[in-house]
Amino acid sequence: MLIALGVLIFVNPGAALDEMIGASASALELCIELCAVYAVWLGLLEIVDKSGLGAKLAKLLRPIIKKLFRIDNQEIEKMIALNMSANMLGLGNAATPMGIKAMQALDDGSGTATFPMIMLIVVNATSIQLLPSTVISLRSNAGSVDPADIILPSLLATLVTTTIGISLVLLCDLIKRKLTKRKIK
Repeated sequence: MLIALGVLIFVNPGAALDEMIGASASALELCIELCAVYAVWLGLLEIVDKSGLGAKLAKLLRPIIKKLFRIDNQEIEKMIALNMSANMLGLGNAATPMGIKAMQALDDGSGTATFPMIMLIVVNATSIQLLPSTVISLRSNAGSVDPADIILPSLLATLVTTTIGISLVLLCDLIKRKLTKRKIK
């Protein structure tokens, strides 16, 4: 960016300011459009939480959450379920508050990341996207002819990355447990 700005200042100094103001206006416009998308989805997630659907969703996802995270706490399971739901809808930023709450609840105070904390980070980072709404919104705002044609490639890519991420966490945990057993003996 600095190189481009430097070249623009030497080639056409008058255009540099115009381009900076135009880019700022475009960025602000995009932020406002994304705020509308997030407001709708955050509102929906709040309704899901307040109506008790969050608990039902946690109950539905409980077998997966219990197996993946190795926890037995309904409140944490609910936070993780809401976090995973927001991520599945392609709302990574909307998932952040529940992810932070879940991470704080998973903290054992030891100062090191626990297995469930690591798994939550990986599941969040790779998050299976059933409906990548943020990307669809960006593509729509950019004038894409078919902004939703990203759904299948996005689903396939996130399925692969989530599977690999979870597998690697489980593998690292297995190696850690084996090394710990050797040290104890």
